[in-house]
Amino acid sequence: MSKLTMKITDVKTYYLRSNVVRDRADSGQDALIVVVETDAGISGLGEVDSAPLAVKGAIEGPYSHAVTAGLRSLVIGEDPFETEKIWHKMYRENIYSGRRGIAIHAMGGIDLALWDIKGKALGMPVWKLLGGGFHSKIRAYASTLFGDTPADTRERGERFVSQGFSAVKFGWGPLGQDEKLDLDLVRSAREGVGDGADLMIDAGLCYDTKTAIHRAKQFEQFRPYWFEEPLLPDNYDGYRRLCESTPLRIAAGEEESSRLSFLDLMDRGKIDIVQVDLTRCGGFTEAMKIASLAEDRALPVVNHGFTTYINIAASLHFLASISNSFILEYVVEQDTILRDEITNQDIRMIDGFVAVPDGPGLGVTLRTDALERFGIKL
Repeated sequence: MSKLTMKITDVKTYYLRSNVVRDRADSGQDALIVVVETDAGISGLGEVDSAPLAVKGAIEGPYSHAVTAGLRSLVIGEDPFETEKIWHKMYRENIYSGRRGIAIHAMGGIDLALWDIKGKALGMPVWKLLGGGFHSKIRAYASTLFGDTPADTRERGERFVSQGFSAVKFGWGPLGQDEKLDLDLVRSAREGVGDGADLMIDAGLCYDTKTAIHRAKQFEQFRPYWFEEPLLPDNYDGYRRLCESTPLRIAAGEEESSRLSFLDLMDRGKIDIVQVDLTRCGGFTEAMKIASLAEDRALPVVNHGFTTYINIAASLHFLASISNSFILEYVVEQDTILRDEITNQDIRMIDGFVAVPDGPGLGVTLRTDALERFGIKL
């Protein structure tokens, strides 16, 4: 069987879950891994950061009718090199449930795996297949949650800067509970990272429009590089009002799936920084189109990724393939043990930068013992 004439024979999903899952905004506590197999013996690896069992159902569900079908049933027998055609087929033949959200997330997991297959078959990294080469390494920012207290937040900032990060992002609760606490948390974050590092603030969707406008003015004194997702994702007019009211850069996009959603965010919402999660937006095939739309609007693109090294690897390939990228989200939450346990490769920050993988495909492979240790039998 030629590597260039192969067919997809199966799509498998694996639900992995940490032994302890805390009630917090940490999507790295479980994972939905996607493996696409071919008759040439080459398999591809993908991941979906979403509701794992809902995605599993979207992939493994049976064929129903012409516009609603399990994605696995649609891709078996297809040529994995035909990624554009397969994406279109999955979208069109699942359009009742696949225009936004879960089904697009699921499509992304399959799409990542297909590009991994293509890279392995050709002996090339995905970024080269995508026509990239803009970066051999990318500056990384440490992505963490706010501490439970201002003191804890300050300590986190000091720790990550001491490790070599030149930028740190703090996010989600307890931000949004109280005005004084909000200011104390952001002040402590700035004190922790110091004047020489960039500070990003992720509000975690916690404000209404007027409060977000007020907080943006209050946060200006702490010089955040960007103010992320202060509003609910469908509040595009609120984002426009916020962006027009503040000199702070407003970042958003991790909640969006498909380029049509991103168009609303960019054109109606008028955001300044476009955040793309490869495991939610439909994979490389859709992400490259989103990046082109952002470039047409002179907007920079960054990744979102708070899960495993599969997502981080995919993000590195993506960012290396577009001209309007400049920084990588690199999760540093210590509770996210799956990140360090499920792949044979670690992707490490060195002197503030992370190297773009140059091995075939994504450049990461699964540890078989991880499927046994963390896999949930259903």
